[in-house]
Amino acid sequence: MKPSTLSIPNIRLRCVLLSARVLLSALTVTVVGCGGKEEAKQKSAGPTELAVAPVVMMPIVQWDSYTGRLDAIDSVDVRARVSGYLQSTHFDEGQMVDQGDLLAIIDPRPFQAELAAAKARVTEAEAMLRQAQSQRRQAEAVKAERVTALKLALRRLDRQKQLDARGATSEERVDEAEAESAQAAASIEAANAEIATAEAGIATAEAAIQTARAGRETADLNLHYTEIRAPISGRISRRFITEGNLINGGSAGGEILTRIVTLNPIHAYFDANEQEFLKYVRLANAGKRGSSRDTKNPVLVSLVDEEDYPHRGHMDFVDNRVDPNTGTMRGRAILPNDDGVLTPGLFVEVRLPGSGRYEAVMVPDAAIGSDQSEKFVYVIRDGRPVRQAVVPGPVSHGLRIIEEGLTGDDKIVIRGLQSIRPASPDGPPVEYKLNEEPVEPEPSELPDEYQPVPKDQWLTRTVNPMPPDVPQNAQPYQTLRDENGDLAQ
Repeated sequence: MKPSTLSIPNIRLRCVLLSARVLLSALTVTVVGCGGKEEAKQKSAGPTELAVAPVVMMPIVQWDSYTGRLDAIDSVDVRARVSGYLQSTHFDEGQMVDQGDLLAIIDPRPFQAELAAAKARVTEAEAMLRQAQSQRRQAEAVKAERVTALKLALRRLDRQKQLDARGATSEERVDEAEAESAQAAASIEAANAEIATAEAGIATAEAAIQTARAGRETADLNLHYTEIRAPISGRISRRFITEGNLINGGSAGGEILTRIVTLNPIHAYFDANEQEFLKYVRLANAGKRGSSRDTKNPVLVSLVDEEDYPHRGHMDFVDNRVDPNTGTMRGRAILPNDDGVLTPGLFVEVRLPGSGRYEAVMVPDAAIGSDQSEKFVYVIRDGRPVRQAVVPGPVSHGLRIIEEGLTGDDKIVIRGLQSIRPASPDGPPVEYKLNEEPVEPEPSELPDEYQPVPKDQWLTRTVNPMPPDVPQNAQPYQTLRDENGDLAQ
């Protein structure tokens, strides 16, 4: 039997198949070897170490932060109350002035002349009054004389009538007596008219005196207004107008000579958004924090170059409406400024109590993870980290306040969050070694409790008393009349 012969192509095919089998065997050995090394490495590394700590519980007060601007309590644009030439100025620019200090003088000579003329008109009106009074006395004397003449004429008429009844006189004499009596009565009426004329002259003279005196007082005031004095105490600005200029005074559109602002105390204005404003309303309604409308809540303030809050005051005002353009509510604090560091126009950081005193849950910022949808921490449950969603709040004592999601009994992972892996459903559970580390809150420049400012420490201006002749409450925009229908005095 002849031995079988193989062709060259068959030999090549067998070689290729043999090489593939060898390569597959090598890869299998390599994969098995690598897997064994990885399992061995995991077994040799041991459990994953995590640093854990209990959450910090401590009583605090949340202090909300706002950016505010300082503003003077009182600010006066100094204007002239009369028109004239600015004769001289008498203040040091940028210095403190006291109320009543002389600031400038307007040329007083025209006003001195007007005052002299007004005094002369008063003298003239008083002389007219004396003349009218003299005329009235003269008319009264004439009347008295004519009354006497009338009485005499009436007695003569009576005697003539008696004689005529006895036939002892003529009718002509009786007629003469009656004419004399009528003439005397008519002269009395004329005297009464003269008295009325004199009294009208007196009334006219008295009115002229009042007018002249009012003119004199006006002229005196205008002369007094030529001396421009500081209406308030404070720091004065520069000279806006130099001497020799013609001043248009007596109106709000007149030229401003200078400006005075008060410095102590001083206001700080800031704006709170609608969410913060509603938070304060809810807290006040729940009795957890007094409303700043009714309670003088304390306020802490710092300047841009200050790290702590050395300036302390209290809330002074909350506006009556939310600004529809900005959606914010305007608030105002008042601060003492004994050293004069606080200057109107400066920006300040204002800290206002945003809560009452309560037990807060706080954790380090490093313990909080974040994804696109929520903030979370890892809470230890049965020795294993479990993801827990939280709602973080502001920072206090170097720790983040957790408003929702944790309780005071929880223990969280504070370091090693990147090492936490979800358990594989097919593989063995991941082992963790929990190392407990302490977390200490840092000292804070903000107090952990507060009380409303007592009334004896308020800086708010007191309300001016009502004038004695002005009613406290009256119907507005109505003419008041008395029971007779006359205008009420």
